[in-house]
Amino acid sequence: MKLKPLGDRVLVKPLEAKEVKKGGIIIPDTAKEKPQEGEIVAAGKGKVGDDGKLVPMDVKVGDKILYGKYSGTEVKIDETEYLIMHQDDILGIVEK
Repeated sequence: MKLKPLGDRVLVKPLEAKEVKKGGIIIPDTAKEKPQEGEIVAAGKGKVGDDGKLVPMDVKVGDKILYGKYSGTEVKIDETEYLIMHQDDILGIVEK
């Protein structure tokens, strides 16, 4: 199944959080914080401004992003977990 976000929404695949062990303590999966970094796998065309013109997206497919801890709505597509969120929920693009 494919999903094409509408408007200024993006479909994000959360990246696995790097497991860091401090002092030899292993944190179980249920106690770990949700990842806040992901990769955009699909994006809408943009938002329609107050003047009726299309405002293009600042992000594109393939961008690695940071997003708020409680941003987006979880969706499951073909047994894979994704987040769908507005572009406004994205804090920034991770550049290397």
